Amino acid sequence: MNFKLIYKHIAYKIHDHGFIRVVDFMGDDFSIVNAARISYKDGTKKINEDKNLIKYLLRHGHTSPFEHTAITFHVKAPIFVARQWIRHRLSSTNEISARYSVLPEEMYIPDEKTICNQSTKNMQGRGSQLDKLKAKKARKEIAKATSKSFQAYKKLLGEDIAREISRITVSLNTYTEFYWTVNAHALIHFIRLRADHHAQYEIQAYAIKLLDILKIWLPFTHDAFIEYVFNAETLSKTMIEVLQRKLKGEHITQENSGLSKREFNDLQSIFKII
Repeated sequence: MNFKLIYKHIAYKIHDHGFIRVVDFMGDDFSIVNAARISYKDGTKKINEDKNLIKYLLRHGHTSPFEHTAITFHVKAPIFVARQWIRHRLSSTNEISARYSVLPEEMYIPDEKTICNQSTKNMQGRGSQLDKLKAKKARKEIAKATSKSFQAYKKLLGEDIAREISRITVSLNTYTEFYWTVNAHALIHFIRLRADHHAQYEIQAYAIKLLDILKIWLPFTHDAFIEYVFNAETLSKTMIEVLQRKLKGEHITQENSGLSKREFNDLQSIFKII
């Protein structure tokens, strides 16, 4: 399957105005295994051996071979998503500048189903879903405030106020665009964090599409990532000891486990036996 023919220049819609498209890429799974083996003379080995080597590399945290690849995306996303995105520093990013360009009137307005209460357990995330009436009212307020801020932006531009000054009126849900170049190691790190259910919904949608693209670009790496990273769990030394005690028949409580309440609850949710 030719990744270039399938993905290059095809834009995949995200949310109301956003998208991801592949601009260019370098390397494949065999680039990774060859970098690990440094086998320039012999080339790759059997496919099964290549798959197993990639599994070994991810399982044991040998990340440098994955850095011998690169992929460039063109991303269109709300500003607040882009600000989360560029916190991932092992990449190269160039963003559209509203000092030079006039921004289009395109803003992200969340669907009523995604407007929730503030979580009482996770101070940086959503809680339970709002009732329809309250969600509808909240969405209306967001749309109203967004429209007002953009009208101020257009008014300032119309009065020949400098673009770099006029732009400060736009809201965080205004769409921006950027090029993002990243290697496979940094890409799977991004996906691990941002496609996780704890991540903000708006950036999750982009990360899930990146996971789909990874599956086509680097299928061996994708499968190893799912097996050993994305759907895997990391246990602390004390967590392992608690499991060993439980397997010996000991009654385990949070108080005698040596774990914090959050760690203990995490262990319970994973294994269902504590």
